[in-house]
Amino acid sequence: MRIAIDAMGGDIGPSVTVDGALVAARHLQVALLLVGDRAAIESELARHPAATLFRRIDIQVIDAPERIEMSESAAQALRRKPRASIRVAAEAVRDGRADALFSAGHTGASVMAAHAAFGVLPGVDRPALATIIPTRRKPAVLLDAGASVGCRPPHLVQFAVMGSAYARVALGLAAPRVGLLSVGEEATKGNELTREAHRLLKDAPINFIGNVEGRDVYAGEADVIVCDGFTGNVVLKVSEGLVETIETLLRDELASTFSGRVGSVLSWQAFRRFRRRVDYSEYGGAPLVGLNGLCIVGHGRSSAKAVANAVTMAVRAVNEDLLGRLSRDLGRIAALPAASHVPPLSNLESR
Repeated sequence: MRIAIDAMGGDIGPSVTVDGALVAARHLQVALLLVGDRAAIESELARHPAATLFRRIDIQVIDAPERIEMSESAAQALRRKPRASIRVAAEAVRDGRADALFSAGHTGASVMAAHAAFGVLPGVDRPALATIIPTRRKPAVLLDAGASVGCRPPHLVQFAVMGSAYARVALGLAAPRVGLLSVGEEATKGNELTREAHRLLKDAPINFIGNVEGRDVYAGEADVIVCDGFTGNVVLKVSEGLVETIETLLRDELASTFSGRVGSVLSWQAFRRFRRRVDYSEYGGAPLVGLNGLCIVGHGRSSAKAVANAVTMAVRAVNEDLLGRLSRDLGRIAALPAASHVPPLSNLESR
């Protein structure tokens, strides 16, 4: 198995990306296809002479001198930069040179490059980012987390089916409980999108438990939480900021008094376990489900640990035939009423 890595993606650059990819490749015995500025990649590889010594890791490098910056428009940048690292990496997977793709770069560019290279699975109009989030009970899947900001009710049905299939692979659940994110538990609550989606989801081939309010996202009542990409991305970013704020406040309070400092030493193990439960790097990235190819999208601030875990996620998705499972489950939508189908929109909307 070979995993294609957009080595130039991420806020920090190729150093942590190469570090994390090598860690995963060494432990999982998989090959790497590193895509980006050849000189920069080879400079980072030179810091790890043992990685390539005696061919311990099969590494190939594809030179892609251009990269898409976070501040750029995804669509315009992809048109202007045909040799952008994310585009070249996606095309390498399309052409069979690798089995899956990982990028921690510009999310919109990653979505659009993968969409253009792979196309969508039958029965899918829009792809979705399926992010694993912590809850009081066990992890859950939130989608869409930012791939498709403008959605129609049938799109949410597709997200629900794909999220349920992914939860069975990632979380090992036989019948994941699927909830629709809305402003109230009643079916009549919400806007036109959520009310119609609720009606369609009742007949979908999933274990639909109804609406989930924002305050219940992390309660653990639902294993899969479905929403449009705009809402999902706001939820995700607010959650990340809240975790960082709670950690800072806890440290400040514990360090403010002598008894607090003593207490912080005594509670260090508990604090460490808390950090692990809410740390995005434990999962590494979010699969872009709905495409006819495997793509894992990482956080822009991904550490080496996050990259290693994202590559691990990509390997697991290949080994457990995530694409096949998604295709089979999506095929069951064909039995739904005609109202659950819509023609794909002409433009892919992504952040």
